Amino acid sequence: MSAVATAEPAIRVNGLEKSYKELRVLRGVDFEVAPGSIFALLGSNGAGKTTVVRILATLLRGDAGSCSVSGFDVVAQPDEVRESISLTGQFAAVDEILTGRENLVLIARLRHQADPEVIADDLLTRFSLTEAGTRRVATYSGGMRRRLDIAMSLIGDPGVVFLDEPTTGLDPQARLEVWQTVKTLAGQGVTVLLTTQYLDEAEQLADRIAILHQGRIIANGTLAELKALIPPATVEYVEKQPSLEEVFLAIIGDTPAAEASAASTDKEPS
Repeated sequence: MSAVATAEPAIRVNGLEKSYKELRVLRGVDFEVAPGSIFALLGSNGAGKTTVVRILATLLRGDAGSCSVSGFDVVAQPDEVRESISLTGQFAAVDEILTGRENLVLIARLRHQADPEVIADDLLTRFSLTEAGTRRVATYSGGMRRRLDIAMSLIGDPGVVFLDEPTTGLDPQARLEVWQTVKTLAGQGVTVLLTTQYLDEAEQLADRIAILHQGRIIANGTLAELKALIPPATVEYVEKQPSLEEVFLAIIGDTPAAEASAASTDKEPS
């Protein structure tokens, strides 16, 4: 995981609310993300994770509350927010007809960057795509497409990156490739807000994890802090720490904490 510097939050969300007619999606969401850290927003499908990201990326306006990114208010200073961020959605937004390098050059030119060819070559190197750079993206694996997609989003050197369920639909090997890419980003000082429904993804990547359930943040902490919410089980006199899955289910109420702890006693210690 990344090293987290002590500084003003790169992202701050206070009392965020959003409804669609009678459906209350966000009911007062609060959290902060430290610069250079990986923050996982964990929740089931429909929990409101994408809505939070869309509001932070200025693509949607909240009904109440306040949000800032890189010190800029998302409502009062949307242009400054957009200049400081990148957003990668659930599916890779790459042109399959073009080569990997051509995709990068195109985006660099659209963003009026100097030396787009140099930028493209640098990103191909950073994301281990140099050999594939001259091939059409249609020939890429799922992991390669996602890495190229993330590389494209970094043109312009944004300080904050939003990754909305970046490994959806990827095979295990491709997921590992994306995980390594995310770790590398944070290691370079980029702040990453990652939404996911995969508990192992949050466990592997995040410096802090917030659980979003029924429109509210119901837990927020490091992996160790979240695991401390449930007492460890004892299996043949060996203390077994709860998994993140057990913590998540206990916190959202699908499995009471006592049942989660009791159920784990039937398992061999790992």
